[in-house]
Amino acid sequence: MINRRYLRTKVMQAIFAFEINKKKDYPQAEKNLNNSIQDFYKLFIYLFSLFPEMKHYREVKLESLKEKFNPTEADLNPNTKFVDNAVITQIENCAILKQLFSEHKINWGDNLDVVHSIYNEIAQSEYFDVYMNNTSKSYEEDKKFVLKIVENTFANSELLHWFLEEQNVHWFDDYNDALLMLYKNIDTFKESHGNKIKITPLWKDEMEDKDFYKNLFKKTILNDTEYQSIIEKNLQKWEADRLIGLDIIILKMAMCEILEFPDIPIKVTINEYIELAKNYSSNKSGIFVNGMLDKIISEFKAEDRIKKVGRGLIQ
Repeated sequence: MINRRYLRTKVMQAIFAFEINKKKDYPQAEKNLNNSIQDFYKLFIYLFSLFPEMKHYREVKLESLKEKFNPTEADLNPNTKFVDNAVITQIENCAILKQLFSEHKINWGDNLDVVHSIYNEIAQSEYFDVYMNNTSKSYEEDKKFVLKIVENTFANSELLHWFLEEQNVHWFDDYNDALLMLYKNIDTFKESHGNKIKITPLWKDEMEDKDFYKNLFKKTILNDTEYQSIIEKNLQKWEADRLIGLDIIILKMAMCEILEFPDIPIKVTINEYIELAKNYSSNKSGIFVNGMLDKIISEFKAEDRIKKVGRGLIQ
Protein backbone atom coordinates (compact mmCIF):
# COMPACT_ATOMS: atom_id res chain seq x y z
CA MET A 1 0.00 0.00 0.00
CA ILE A 2 1.14 3.54 -0.58
CA ASN A 3 2.72 5.50 2.26
CA ARG A 4 2.87 9.17 3.19
CA ARG A 5 6.28 9.64 1.57
CA TYR A 6 4.85 8.52 -1.75
CA LEU A 7 1.88 10.87 -1.32
CA ARG A 8 4.19 13.80 -0.53
CA THR A 9 6.14 13.04 -3.69
CA LYS A 10 2.97 13.01 -5.78
CA VAL A 11 1.80 16.31 -4.28
CA MET A 12 5.19 17.89 -5.00
CA GLN A 13 5.01 16.78 -8.63
CA ALA A 14 1.42 18.02 -8.93
CA ILE A 15 2.29 21.46 -7.52
CA PHE A 16 5.26 21.71 -9.88
CA ALA A 17 2.99 20.89 -12.85
CA PHE A 18 0.39 23.38 -11.60
CA GLU A 19 2.94 26.20 -11.31
CA ILE A 20 4.37 25.77 -14.81
CA ASN A 21 0.88 25.57 -16.34
CA LYS A 22 -0.16 29.07 -17.40
CA LYS A 23 -3.87 28.25 -17.11
CA LYS A 24 -3.61 27.54 -13.33
CA ASP A 25 -6.61 25.21 -13.60
CA TYR A 26 -6.91 23.95 -10.00
CA PRO A 27 -9.80 21.46 -10.53
CA GLN A 28 -7.92 19.84 -13.41
CA ALA A 29 -4.68 19.80 -11.42
CA GLU A 30 -6.41 18.04 -8.51
CA LYS A 31 -7.99 15.56 -10.92
CA ASN A 32 -4.57 14.82 -12.44
CA LEU A 33 -3.15 14.27 -8.95
CA ASN A 34 -5.95 11.83 -8.07
CA ASN A 35 -5.46 9.96 -11.34
CA SER A 36 -1.70 9.67 -10.91
CA ILE A 37 -2.16 7.99 -7.52
CA GLN A 38 -4.83 5.61 -8.83
CA ASP A 39 -2.62 4.82 -11.82
CA PHE A 40 0.12 3.65 -9.47
CA TYR A 41 -2.11 0.81 -8.31
CA LYS A 42 -2.93 -0.12 -11.88
CA LEU A 43 0.80 -0.48 -12.54
CA PHE A 44 1.08 -2.78 -9.52
CA ILE A 45 -1.79 -4.92 -10.86
CA TYR A 46 -0.34 -4.83 -14.40
CA LEU A 47 2.90 -6.36 -13.11
CA PHE A 48 0.95 -9.11 -11.32
CA SER A 49 -0.88 -9.93 -14.54
CA LEU A 50 2.35 -10.80 -16.34
CA PHE A 51 2.72 -14.07 -14.43
CA PRO A 52 -0.45 -15.83 -15.64
CA GLU A 53 0.15 -14.43 -19.14
CA MET A 54 3.66 -15.92 -19.25
CA LYS A 55 2.36 -19.21 -17.88
CA HIS A 56 -0.31 -19.40 -20.59
CA TYR A 57 2.26 -18.55 -23.27
CA ARG A 58 4.53 -21.35 -22.09
CA GLU A 59 1.68 -23.88 -21.86
CA VAL A 60 0.67 -23.17 -25.46
CA LYS A 61 4.29 -23.40 -26.58
CA LEU A 62 4.83 -26.77 -24.90
CA GLU A 63 1.69 -28.20 -26.49
CA SER A 64 2.75 -26.97 -29.92
CA LEU A 65 6.13 -28.71 -29.55
CA LYS A 66 4.38 -32.02 -28.89
CA GLU A 67 2.37 -31.67 -32.10
CA LYS A 68 5.22 -30.79 -34.43
CA PHE A 69 6.45 -33.23 -37.08
CA ASN A 70 8.87 -35.75 -35.59
CA PRO A 71 8.94 -34.39 -31.99
CA THR A 72 11.93 -35.16 -29.80
CA GLU A 73 11.83 -36.85 -26.41
CA ALA A 74 12.24 -33.40 -24.81
CA ASP A 75 9.26 -32.15 -26.84
CA LEU A 76 7.07 -35.03 -25.74
CA ASN A 77 8.14 -34.92 -22.09
CA PRO A 78 9.06 -31.28 -21.44
CA ASN A 79 10.22 -29.70 -18.20
CA THR A 80 6.99 -28.19 -16.85
CA LYS A 81 8.43 -26.71 -13.68
CA PHE A 82 7.69 -23.11 -14.76
CA VAL A 83 4.04 -23.74 -15.69
CA ASP A 84 3.56 -25.85 -12.56
CA ASN A 85 5.03 -23.19 -10.27
CA ALA A 86 2.74 -23.08 -7.21
CA VAL A 87 2.99 -19.32 -6.65
CA ILE A 88 2.26 -18.45 -10.28
CA THR A 89 -0.71 -20.83 -10.08
CA GLN A 90 -1.95 -18.99 -6.96
CA ILE A 91 -1.71 -15.69 -8.82
CA GLU A 92 -3.51 -17.16 -11.84
CA ASN A 93 -6.40 -18.52 -9.77
CA CYS A 94 -6.77 -15.68 -7.26
CA ALA A 95 -10.35 -14.34 -7.48
CA ILE A 96 -9.35 -10.89 -6.15
CA LEU A 97 -6.69 -10.50 -8.83
CA LYS A 98 -9.08 -11.64 -11.55
CA GLN A 99 -11.50 -8.96 -10.41
CA LEU A 100 -8.75 -6.32 -10.33
CA PHE A 101 -7.56 -7.32 -13.83
CA SER A 102 -11.12 -6.79 -15.03
CA GLU A 103 -11.68 -3.51 -13.15
CA HIS A 104 -8.46 -2.02 -14.53
CA LYS A 105 -9.16 -3.38 -18.02
CA ILE A 106 -5.81 -5.15 -18.22
CA ASN A 107 -5.51 -7.08 -21.47
CA TRP A 108 -2.27 -8.29 -23.02
CA GLY A 109 -4.06 -9.53 -26.16
CA ASP A 110 -2.51 -6.92 -28.46
CA ASN A 111 0.91 -7.17 -26.81
CA LEU A 112 1.60 -10.89 -26.60
CA ASP A 113 4.97 -10.30 -28.26
CA VAL A 114 5.99 -8.35 -25.14
CA VAL A 115 4.87 -11.23 -22.91
CA HIS A 116 6.88 -13.69 -25.02
CA SER A 117 9.97 -11.48 -24.94
CA ILE A 118 9.82 -11.02 -21.16
CA TYR A 119 9.52 -14.78 -20.71
CA ASN A 120 12.51 -15.29 -23.00
CA GLU A 121 14.53 -12.81 -20.93
CA ILE A 122 13.71 -14.88 -17.85
CA ALA A 123 14.53 -18.16 -19.65
CA GLN A 124 17.98 -16.85 -20.60
CA SER A 125 18.90 -16.03 -17.01
CA GLU A 126 21.18 -18.06 -14.76
CA TYR A 127 18.58 -18.23 -11.96
CA PHE A 128 16.09 -19.78 -14.43
CA ASP A 129 18.52 -22.59 -15.31
CA VAL A 130 19.22 -23.29 -11.64
CA TYR A 131 15.50 -23.46 -10.87
CA MET A 132 14.49 -25.58 -13.86
CA ASN A 133 17.34 -28.07 -13.37
CA ASN A 134 16.68 -28.58 -9.68
CA THR A 135 14.80 -31.89 -9.43
CA SER A 136 13.50 -31.16 -5.94
CA LYS A 137 10.25 -29.25 -5.62
CA SER A 138 8.88 -27.14 -2.80
CA TYR A 139 6.61 -24.15 -2.33
CA GLU A 140 9.45 -22.07 -0.87
CA GLU A 141 11.65 -22.79 -3.89
CA ASP A 142 8.80 -21.73 -6.20
CA LYS A 143 8.35 -18.49 -4.28
CA LYS A 144 12.06 -17.69 -4.31
CA PHE A 145 12.06 -18.16 -8.07
CA VAL A 146 9.11 -15.79 -8.57
CA LEU A 147 10.79 -13.20 -6.34
CA LYS A 148 13.94 -13.50 -8.46
CA ILE A 149 11.84 -12.73 -11.54
CA VAL A 150 10.69 -9.51 -9.88
CA GLU A 151 14.07 -8.37 -8.53
CA ASN A 152 16.13 -9.41 -11.55
CA THR A 153 14.13 -9.50 -14.79
CA PHE A 154 11.26 -7.11 -14.02
CA ALA A 155 13.63 -4.63 -12.37
CA ASN A 156 16.15 -4.62 -15.22
CA SER A 157 14.14 -5.30 -18.38
CA GLU A 158 14.44 -2.32 -20.72
CA LEU A 159 11.61 -3.73 -22.81
CA LEU A 160 9.22 -3.93 -19.85
CA HIS A 161 10.19 -0.41 -18.72
CA TRP A 162 9.60 0.95 -22.21
CA PHE A 163 6.31 -0.88 -22.71
CA LEU A 164 4.79 0.27 -19.41
CA GLU A 165 5.95 3.85 -19.89
CA GLU A 166 4.19 3.80 -23.26
CA GLN A 167 0.97 2.78 -21.49
CA ASN A 168 1.14 5.59 -18.92
CA VAL A 169 3.60 8.48 -18.61
CA HIS A 170 3.35 8.44 -14.78
CA TRP A 171 4.72 4.91 -14.63
CA PHE A 172 8.31 5.94 -15.30
CA ASP A 173 8.54 7.51 -11.83
CA ASP A 174 6.33 4.89 -10.17
CA TYR A 175 8.04 1.77 -11.49
CA ASN A 176 10.46 1.05 -8.64
CA ASP A 177 7.83 1.71 -5.96
CA ALA A 178 5.38 -0.62 -7.70
CA LEU A 179 8.03 -3.33 -8.02
CA LEU A 180 8.87 -3.07 -4.33
CA MET A 181 5.19 -3.34 -3.43
CA LEU A 182 4.86 -6.39 -5.72
CA TYR A 183 7.92 -8.06 -4.18
CA LYS A 184 6.74 -7.47 -0.61
CA ASN A 185 3.24 -8.72 -1.44
CA ILE A 186 4.44 -11.97 -3.04
CA ASP A 187 6.82 -12.51 -0.14
CA THR A 188 3.80 -12.75 2.20
CA PHE A 189 2.24 -15.64 0.23
CA LYS A 190 2.01 -19.03 1.93
CA GLU A 191 1.14 -22.45 0.56
CA SER A 192 -1.70 -22.69 3.07
CA HIS A 193 -3.36 -19.63 1.49
CA GLY A 194 -4.28 -21.67 -1.57
CA ASN A 195 -6.02 -19.42 -4.08
CA LYS A 196 -7.03 -16.97 -1.34
CA ILE A 197 -3.78 -15.03 -1.29
CA LYS A 198 -4.02 -11.50 0.10
CA ILE A 199 -3.38 -8.67 -2.33
CA THR A 200 -2.03 -5.42 -0.92
CA PRO A 201 -4.68 -2.67 -1.14
CA LEU A 202 -3.88 0.81 -2.42
CA TRP A 203 -4.71 2.55 0.85
CA LYS A 204 -3.83 1.86 4.47
CA ASP A 205 -6.66 4.17 5.58
CA GLU A 206 -8.38 5.51 2.47
CA MET A 207 -10.26 8.41 4.07
CA GLU A 208 -7.32 9.57 6.17
CA ASP A 209 -4.76 9.26 3.37
CA LYS A 210 -6.97 11.05 0.84
CA ASP A 211 -7.63 13.87 3.30
CA PHE A 212 -3.89 14.19 3.85
CA TYR A 213 -2.76 14.54 0.26
CA LYS A 214 -5.73 16.60 -0.93
CA ASN A 215 -5.38 19.10 1.93
CA LEU A 216 -1.62 19.28 1.52
CA PHE A 217 -2.05 20.07 -2.17
CA LYS A 218 -4.87 22.57 -1.67
CA LYS A 219 -3.49 24.44 1.35
CA THR A 220 0.02 24.71 -0.05
CA ILE A 221 -1.40 26.38 -3.16
CA LEU A 222 -3.85 28.59 -1.22
CA ASN A 223 -1.09 29.89 1.06
CA ASP A 224 1.50 30.22 -1.68
CA THR A 225 1.93 34.00 -1.38
CA GLU A 226 2.47 33.90 2.39
CA TYR A 227 4.89 30.97 2.20
CA GLN A 228 6.84 32.67 -0.60
CA SER A 229 7.20 35.78 1.55
CA ILE A 230 8.49 33.74 4.50
CA ILE A 231 11.06 32.01 2.29
CA GLU A 232 12.32 35.28 0.83
CA LYS A 233 12.60 36.84 4.29
CA ASN A 234 14.84 34.00 5.50
CA LEU A 235 17.03 33.71 2.41
CA GLN A 236 20.57 34.98 2.17
CA LYS A 237 21.32 36.74 -1.14
CA TRP A 238 23.70 34.00 -2.31
CA GLU A 239 21.03 31.39 -1.55
CA ALA A 240 18.42 33.25 -3.58
CA ASP A 241 20.71 33.30 -6.63
CA ARG A 242 21.13 29.50 -6.50
CA LEU A 243 17.63 28.49 -5.43
CA ILE A 244 16.02 25.66 -7.39
CA GLY A 245 12.28 25.63 -8.10
CA LEU A 246 11.67 22.27 -6.45
CA ASP A 247 13.39 23.49 -3.27
CA ILE A 248 10.81 26.28 -3.01
CA ILE A 249 7.92 23.85 -3.47
CA ILE A 250 9.39 21.48 -0.87
CA LEU A 251 9.77 24.33 1.64
CA LYS A 252 6.19 25.51 1.04
CA MET A 253 4.82 22.00 1.52
CA ALA A 254 6.83 21.61 4.72
CA MET A 255 5.49 24.90 6.08
CA CYS A 256 1.96 23.85 5.21
CA GLU A 257 2.41 20.52 7.01
CA ILE A 258 3.86 22.21 10.10
CA LEU A 259 1.06 24.77 10.35
CA GLU A 260 -1.96 22.88 8.99
CA PHE A 261 -1.52 19.28 10.17
CA PRO A 262 -1.63 19.22 13.99
CA ASP A 263 -1.19 15.44 14.30
CA ILE A 264 2.13 15.19 12.41
CA PRO A 265 5.26 15.68 14.57
CA ILE A 266 7.61 18.44 13.44
CA LYS A 267 10.57 16.03 13.40
CA VAL A 268 8.73 13.75 10.99
CA THR A 269 7.97 16.68 8.68
CA ILE A 270 11.58 17.91 8.70
CA ASN A 271 13.00 14.45 7.95
CA GLU A 272 10.48 13.73 5.20
CA TYR A 273 11.13 16.95 3.30
CA ILE A 274 14.90 16.68 3.66
CA GLU A 275 14.64 13.23 2.03
CA LEU A 276 12.35 14.60 -0.66
CA ALA A 277 14.92 17.31 -1.45
CA LYS A 278 17.77 14.80 -1.55
CA ASN A 279 15.88 12.48 -3.90
CA TYR A 280 14.36 14.96 -6.32
CA SER A 281 16.40 18.18 -6.25
CA SER A 282 20.14 18.98 -6.22
CA ASN A 283 22.91 17.30 -4.21
CA LYS A 284 22.99 20.16 -1.68
CA SER A 285 19.22 20.62 -1.43
CA GLY A 286 18.86 18.47 1.67
CA ILE A 287 21.27 20.67 3.61
CA PHE A 288 19.62 23.83 2.30
CA VAL A 289 16.08 22.67 3.17
CA ASN A 290 17.23 21.60 6.63
CA GLY A 291 18.80 24.99 7.34
CA MET A 292 15.84 26.95 6.02
CA LEU A 293 13.31 24.91 7.98
CA ASP A 294 15.34 25.40 11.15
CA LYS A 295 15.07 29.18 10.76
CA ILE A 296 11.41 29.13 9.71
CA ILE A 297 10.35 26.83 12.57
CA SER A 298 12.14 29.06 15.09
CA GLU A 299 10.17 31.99 13.70
CA PHE A 300 6.88 30.07 13.89
CA LYS A 301 7.58 29.08 17.50
CA ALA A 302 8.41 32.66 18.47
CA GLU A 303 5.07 33.75 16.97
CA ASP A 304 3.24 30.83 18.66
CA ARG A 305 1.88 29.67 15.28
CA ILE A 306 2.51 25.94 15.66
CA LYS A 307 -0.43 24.04 17.14
CA LYS A 308 0.07 20.32 17.66
CA VAL A 309 -2.43 18.05 19.40
CA GLY A 310 -0.16 15.41 20.98
CA ARG A 311 2.63 15.49 23.51
CA GLY A 312 6.10 15.95 22.04
CA LEU A 313 4.85 16.74 18.53
CA ILE A 314 6.15 20.30 18.55
CA GLN A 315 9.80 19.54 19.40
